[in-house]
Amino acid sequence: MRKYLAIALLFSLALVACDKSDEEEKYDPAKVGIVGEWYSAGSDVAVLLSTYFAVDSIYAKFNDNNTYTVESYSQGAKTTMTGTYVQAKSNVGSIWTITLNQTTPTALTSEGIFEITLTSGKYVMRYEVVQTSPNIGATPPTPAAGFGSSNGGALQTMNIQTYRMLVR
Repeated sequence: MRKYLAIALLFSLALVACDKSDEEEKYDPAKVGIVGEWYSAGSDVAVLLSTYFAVDSIYAKFNDNNTYTVESYSQGAKTTMTGTYVQAKSNVGSIWTITLNQTTPTALTSEGIFEITLTSGKYVMRYEVVQTSPNIGATPPTPAAGFGSSNGGALQTMNIQTYRMLVR
């Protein structure tokens, strides 16, 4: 009897270990937006970043409390950016707007849009932002104009970043 009880216990533990966590089941980008951990590397890195700044990968963590940390890697060097963000669901499809108020390494504000889709069972995010303060002459993309609308469309797809969700 003990043998069967031990086997039953091990079997039930195996079933519990294989279940998706409650967090994974509850994640809904339509409700929480950008919250989670994201990674971009290789051809997913925006052409503007990879070409002009030699960025090869980016890790981004957006917290529930509207703070963020972004680590950008370029030729082995890491730059860490932190700050706060505000996101809002737009009235255009599944596109959200985002404003990032960076505090380190320098204070600046960036604005843009993002969209999260479920692709092959994984969450994928398109993300396009530009610095708006201090003013460098860039204009942010808008939900109505869509992706590729930074600087009135002058940058085309060069400023579109693709992220893949790591964890929520």
